[in-house]
Amino acid sequence: MNNQELIQEINKNLGMVLPQDIAVDELQEKMGEYINELIQNNFDKLIMLLYRIDVSEQKLKQLLQQQPQQDAGKMIARLIIERQLQKIKSRQQFSPRGDDFTSEEKW
Repeated sequence: MNNQELIQEINKNLGMVLPQDIAVDELQEKMGEYINELIQNNFDKLIMLLYRIDVSEQKLKQLLQQQPQQDAGKMIARLIIERQLQKIKSRQQFSPRGDDFTSEEKW
C-alpha cells in the first residue's frame, strides 16, 4: 500500500491539503477534525462527500449505532480511509500496466 497515493486521494476527494509524509494515525486525526467541523457547520457537504467517495451508508449507520460514545468524525474518517484503500487496491489489480502491451496494441 502506498501512503502517498492514499494521501493524494484524500486531498482530492475531501479538498484537504495534507502533507505526503503524514502518518496514517495523524491522517485519521486530521480527517476526524475536518469531518467534525462538517458535521457542525456543513452537513450537506459531508453527505455529498460520503456519497461521492462511496462510503457504505449501512456500514456508517451500524458503526455509529454500535459506538455512540466514540468520536463520529474519527469513525467516519476510518471508513473513508478504508474505502479509499479498497479503490486503490482495485485500481492496481485491474488497471492494465503499460508494460503488458506490445507496441502494436499501444496507440
